[in-house]
Amino acid sequence: MTKPAKRGANRASLCLATGLGLSLACAAPLQAKDAAKRPNIVLIVLDDVGFSDLGPFGSEIRTPNLDALAARGLRYNRFDTKAVCTPTRAALLTGRNPQTVRMADLPATKVDPSDETRDRGEMPANAQTIAQVLGRAGYATAGFGKWHLAPEDQDGSAGHNSSWPLQRGFDQFYGFFLGWTDQYHPKLIEGNRRIAAPETPGYHFSQDITDHAIAALKPDSAKPQFVYLAYGAGHAPIQVPRPYIDAYANTYAKGWDALREERLARMKAMGIVPANTQLPPRNPGDKAWADLTPTEQQVYARFMATYAGFLTHTDEQIGRLIAHLKATGQYDNTVIMVMSDNGAASEAGQRGSFERLYAPNKLSAEQMLARIDELGSDKTQSEYQRPWAMAGVTPLRRYKLWPYLGGIRTPLIVSWPKMVKDGGAIRHQYVDVVDVAPTLAQMGKTQFPKSLHGLAEMPVAGRSILPTILSPKAPAARSVQYFELRGNRAITQGPWRAVAVHKQGSDFAKDQWALFNTDQDFSESTDLASRYPERLEAMKALWWDQARRYSTPALAEAPERFRMREKFDDSADRPSAKVERETP
Repeated sequence: MTKPAKRGANRASLCLATGLGLSLACAAPLQAKDAAKRPNIVLIVLDDVGFSDLGPFGSEIRTPNLDALAARGLRYNRFDTKAVCTPTRAALLTGRNPQTVRMADLPATKVDPSDETRDRGEMPANAQTIAQVLGRAGYATAGFGKWHLAPEDQDGSAGHNSSWPLQRGFDQFYGFFLGWTDQYHPKLIEGNRRIAAPETPGYHFSQDITDHAIAALKPDSAKPQFVYLAYGAGHAPIQVPRPYIDAYANTYAKGWDALREERLARMKAMGIVPANTQLPPRNPGDKAWADLTPTEQQVYARFMATYAGFLTHTDEQIGRLIAHLKATGQYDNTVIMVMSDNGAASEAGQRGSFERLYAPNKLSAEQMLARIDELGSDKTQSEYQRPWAMAGVTPLRRYKLWPYLGGIRTPLIVSWPKMVKDGGAIRHQYVDVVDVAPTLAQMGKTQFPKSLHGLAEMPVAGRSILPTILSPKAPAARSVQYFELRGNRAITQGPWRAVAVHKQGSDFAKDQWALFNTDQDFSESTDLASRYPERLEAMKALWWDQARRYSTPALAEAPERFRMREKFDDSADRPSAKVERETP
């Protein structure tokens, strides 16, 4: 009889002989006893939720389940994304910078086969996702919710689905394909096929995908389980049953300016931001609440109440999932990460969207007031006014799409009761979204392969933050990270951060850079460029070094196919953007 040790040696020899080296294709088969030791992993991604929009990060929005999760787990207050959904999700799932995996912007409408650059709009096959890595290491993998990582012309059929979830490592997937969908009548895919929109009375998408996630987290599973739960909330359309909106009926009459002040005070008291944090001035183009008419104030407050109710409803769904894990004895050894993909949404301008997203809102405040009870229902495709996004990212500058921290920095909650010994703590170590996948791989006692089936994998840029989860004294996994989106740039090095906003069609060399010390100035309130010109030049040189390492080309404006097709924002003071279209 062959001894177990000999079988292992033969397996290793086979791997080397076939050129697989130490790739995960040669990982040892999962034993039943290993399944009990390795944690379940639940990765929850919220959409367009700002840095201060959740209760554990200083919000007045009621999120009791996330509050409890943070009280037993950890909050990271220096977690950065890519300022828009697809690049963030590409980095999140692959551990690479989005430019490296050819997702510098949103997915392509149709892929140009000759395009091997950062703007191809399709992830390459040799950039394994965390689902593929964990699946190969013995995990059951399931995804529910938003995908938005496949070219739009892929229809799910054989030969036209290489970027669909099942081809990127998920055993099952149920959700929607592009950037957003109606919460009451979502346009769904299941596996490799499109399915009919639900027509069940009382249906809501957030509840539906939570039901699916609960069903996937089986207590008697022979395998550890990875669940990717990507809510549509709080991306527009902001849709939630009316009782959730009415619960905030009187909350937002104070307006966005007062709301920023109140949130900042709570964040300081909680330790989310330093006590010396300054609130930057209102963003250019954003109106003062006091300058609105009484009718505008009444209508706009209802928009924000709808958004708040949407998040409270989502928190309830997360609470149901947590209750299931506790009732089935899985909670203590389940890792739960909760994050948002970018800052609060800025696309709807000063008047918001009412009837239809990504189109000019031609209704007056009086006309919207006459239909105010339609907000949150399936009769509207609404998005709140841009200054609410300013409040959503308190105390940071700007919002979604921008290279300032308001576009990039979002909440991150990490729960792992079995391993976290200082529940309720705030971690101040710097983290980028590229670091999440390598962290989850290490938690699952595996790693991303350097090669697979004899082919080299794209190098992983992310680094595991597991040491910082286990110890508050562990150093940050990284000190340097670059950012680029549609020509707008930023570079972080330790406490220093340099930012350049690019005007489309202008000379990149003429972009004006700002410089901030975020250890002393958490909110980027004071530009130090003129005070430290040598430091700024060094940061600019570092940006080029990082960009050339991770992006081909290093810098480019958004291709024409990624330019906004409809000019609806009533302020020209914004970066260019491509709309996140609904599934056709």
